[in-house]
Amino acid sequence: MIADVDIRLDATFLQWFADQDKTEPATPKKKQDARKKGQVARSLEVPSALLTIGVFGLLAVYGSIIGQHMRDMFARGLRDVHREVTVHSVTEGFTALAMQSMWIVLPIFVCGMVLALASGFMQYGFLWTSETLAPKWEKINPIEGLKNIFSMRSIVELIKSVGKIVVIGTIATAILWDERDALLVLGRIPVWDTLSYLGHLTIRLGLIIGAVLCIFAIADYAYQRYEYEKNLRMSLQEVKDEYKKTEGDPLIKGKIRDKQRKMAMQRMMQEVPKADVVITNPTHYAVAIRYDAQTMAAPRVIAKGVDYIAMTIKNVAKKNDVLLVENKPLARALVEQVDINQAIPPELFHAVAAVLAYVYAVRGKK
Repeated sequence: MIADVDIRLDATFLQWFADQDKTEPATPKKKQDARKKGQVARSLEVPSALLTIGVFGLLAVYGSIIGQHMRDMFARGLRDVHREVTVHSVTEGFTALAMQSMWIVLPIFVCGMVLALASGFMQYGFLWTSETLAPKWEKINPIEGLKNIFSMRSIVELIKSVGKIVVIGTIATAILWDERDALLVLGRIPVWDTLSYLGHLTIRLGLIIGAVLCIFAIADYAYQRYEYEKNLRMSLQEVKDEYKKTEGDPLIKGKIRDKQRKMAMQRMMQEVPKADVVITNPTHYAVAIRYDAQTMAAPRVIAKGVDYIAMTIKNVAKKNDVLLVENKPLARALVEQVDINQAIPPELFHAVAAVLAYVYAVRGKK
């Protein structure tokens, strides 16, 4: 027994220590994985507030029509009291009653459904997942249930509920207290006027309570958003591990890049013997130029580099009897402005043409 308690304490301490180490915000991948599982920031106060203010707002606009349908229902019922009871009369009466009830209930039902969907879309957008419907042992585990009951989240929810009841109760009491004189004389006025007054008072209460619930919903959503981000926090090691899984090990990627650079350099060096000239800095820059009047509209850069690569280009050029011409500004301009296998830009035509003319003169070419 003592050993079990020690194990639980150790596990709790380790969990607390792990939570303290989670200081990094969640990565987009972790948020996306959590969203696929149905874990999003949402507040139950948002649909409650929208439904309250939406339905009572609909009643404020549509209330007179609902009242007219209710009046017609009562009037029809009183007219049909003395009618002969037949299959036809009963069917006709129930059909009319169903139609009148539909005109009363259907707009409220549609409004509630639309607002319920809108509240979810406002909080987390369109989301379809079956993960939350999957059976989980944690949902029926009594130990986990007790932990949830006495958790900090449950305490916050209790305080929030009590505060909401107190605020709404105080507002409703204040409004009804202001209307106490009118409420005391309701027994002396016609029934329809009483119902009309109570309907307007109910709608007024509903709209005010809905506005208060909207304030609660905004505050609660901000809190739920904070809790959501807090629960998804990651440790620095978790961020590194996730990066390795998604992007690959940096060491391996570095080796791949090195291999690619070596292969690209090897291919470039194979083109140097085909060059007509290598323009140098003379020490830090080297650019190999090739021009074939039959296939090229303008001379092309087939190899270029600085420092070590420049030295390698010059060594390969010397071994293959490619002429080296020193022209510092031209070499720098070609390295900075022209990519490999790209034609010389028009602004450098004259300078390159002068170098090629010199090379052709040395080689005895036209």
